[in-house]
Amino acid sequence: MPKKQHKELWRTIKFGLFSISAGAIELLSFTLFNELLHWPYWASYLTALVLSVLWNFTLNRRFTFKSASNVPLAMLKVFGYYCVFTPVTTIMGNYLAETLGWNEYLVTGLNMLLNLVTEFLFQKYVVFRNTIDTNELAQEE
Repeated sequence: MPKKQHKELWRTIKFGLFSISAGAIELLSFTLFNELLHWPYWASYLTALVLSVLWNFTLNRRFTFKSASNVPLAMLKVFGYYCVFTPVTTIMGNYLAETLGWNEYLVTGLNMLLNLVTEFLFQKYVVFRNTIDTNELAQEE
């Protein structure tokens, strides 16, 4: 496998691993809000999502994309992504869980899978497109 392909495969794996850790944060906090505090689905989902996004963005910016980009600008772009993703998945998830009676954890899992794929593509091709491998970690390699 050529070096560039190997690097991109490793980048994808790192994104997946960091996303799994963010998913764990999302699921644990969702469970806390849903089971212990008995919040409605939308409030549990939104709060858990925000916590996982902050974690995931921080790790992926530094270690996966190794970007020296302007953090506020990069976060603003991610915020833009979530301005679309969050209402769609919150409304759709609430409909599936509350109206159709789908299991809340199945709905959350489907949202997380959709988020994994679309956020990777958005971060790679929009947020960090011109700044991948520009931070001090990339320079040391």
